[in-house]
Amino acid sequence: MPQISETIYAPELDGGQWIQHGPVGMKALRGKAVVLVDFWDYTCVNCIRTLPYVAGWHRRYADSGLVVVGVHAPEFSFAREGSQVAEAAARFGLEYPIVLDNEYAIWRAYSNRFWPAKYLVDSKGRIRYYHFGEGSYQETELAIQGALRELNPSASLPPPIEPMRDMDRPGAVCYRVTPELYLGHARGQFGNPEGVMRDRPHDYRDLGPHVEGMTYLAGRWRVESESAISEVPGAAISLRYTARDVNLVMAPPADATVRVEIKIEGSQKPGDDVKFDGDRGFITVDRPRMYSLVANESVVSGSLVLRAEQAGLSAYAFTFISCAVT
Repeated sequence: MPQISETIYAPELDGGQWIQHGPVGMKALRGKAVVLVDFWDYTCVNCIRTLPYVAGWHRRYADSGLVVVGVHAPEFSFAREGSQVAEAAARFGLEYPIVLDNEYAIWRAYSNRFWPAKYLVDSKGRIRYYHFGEGSYQETELAIQGALRELNPSASLPPPIEPMRDMDRPGAVCYRVTPELYLGHARGQFGNPEGVMRDRPHDYRDLGPHVEGMTYLAGRWRVESESAISEVPGAAISLRYTARDVNLVMAPPADATVRVEIKIEGSQKPGDDVKFDGDRGFITVDRPRMYSLVANESVVSGSLVLRAEQAGLSAYAFTFISCAVT
């Protein structure tokens, strides 16, 4: 169980904007509560997959002295908008306090480096346990229960939550898959032979063949620091990948919607955000968030092509899920 020195006291949650049930004062809760600080971003697939457990711990243990605090640290600039975070919190069923850490003040105070990251603070204000990334849900819940029993030795606590997904159960295997692929020039990896023209429109050629771990643009795009923005209808993105699920963070232009056609190689299963018009698959991008493109039963190698029907689509990052039930 990851633990750190009992002399390390949790910093205050200062410097952000509370959008739900705040503020929460760490010193004010000493002797009264146990605090779970969860750093997350509403577009981060790994964060999203942990949220059902975090919400479940809040429901289970709030009456026993647990205070869950979601610290929303934005990965992309659009995720600084409080209304978008509030909408996501409602969609994911998050009922605990949430603070916008747009300037990373809380992130820096905790010396954090990861999405998601959880820090468990005991009733004396000390950081007693941490976990980065997905998984270890039962271990984390047992750490929460241990801290709650220190607060109230007579507390009656339930068994840990059963795994919510088959891939969270013992025996699931996490394979090596395509790493996260960004579509801005700051961190992107593009396979187009002419490279990337920064911050100005350019007509890209996709001559093929495609190499895994690269994205390929076709048509007129403007590649900015965080994202690639379609400049004309029909602009396309192609890639090869190895994964179980494929997701893409996308955003439409302000007060508009963009429909994106998707072509998936072979018999792979379309993701939840793909809807069909006859035999053609489409994703309707109506707000900035993560969209599910492919959702297979196992890890496979495949390829896809996305084609924006309107100008103004912003594409930020592909993420790939690696765990499957054997």
